[in-house]
Amino acid sequence: MSQLLPPLDAQHPRSMADQVYDLLYERIINLTLPPGTKLSEADVAAQLGVSRQPVRDAFYRLSQLGLIHIRPQRATTVAPISKEAILQAYFIRSALEEATMRVAADKLDAVHFTALQDILNRQEDALRAQDKSGFHVLDDQFHHDICSFSGLGFGWTLIKDHKGHMDRARYLSLSFEAPRAHAEHHDILAALRARNGDAAAAAVRTHLGHIGQIIDWIQENQPEVF
Repeated sequence: MSQLLPPLDAQHPRSMADQVYDLLYERIINLTLPPGTKLSEADVAAQLGVSRQPVRDAFYRLSQLGLIHIRPQRATTVAPISKEAILQAYFIRSALEEATMRVAADKLDAVHFTALQDILNRQEDALRAQDKSGFHVLDDQFHHDICSFSGLGFGWTLIKDHKGHMDRARYLSLSFEAPRAHAEHHDILAALRARNGDAAAAAVRTHLGHIGQIIDWIQENQPEVF
């Protein structure tokens, strides 16, 4: 693995293991570390300026999500994207987020709507700048904050634990999918402002439901990632 990882901040409030995990997770999701990339505890530790233990802990957590393959006495590698895992994540996200929208339509207030609108404004800036990473981060924040504002943050935790493969597929599609995703976020927010839980649930169902088309596009254009 070439020099892809920056040194970590020893003064950061999160533990070293959490920082290593967060950085590797991000690089796997945005395919800076594409499927098949070999990872070495010693290499990663040296690049990040940490001991091997937090790297070992991060590797284990990533393996539990199916994002890397750890094979004793053999190379640890970034896992291919799993179509089965994508569809499982879609099922979980759709069920939990549709239910969340019905709660959010009753609970969210003007302060929450302003915060969500600010996310969409910044996402529009990222779209104009063709900043895929920034757009994706704000996409996650929009969905996370709706769960959090609704008092259902645990739901997002469950979603996050299963959506890594889905995120990689969605990231690959942002070159053509981002404008539609952004427009659909506005549809979701409009339904929430109208206190229409059914419409908000339908909007998020539509928003997440493009995943089949995304899988088809990747199979045609970048089949090597599967």
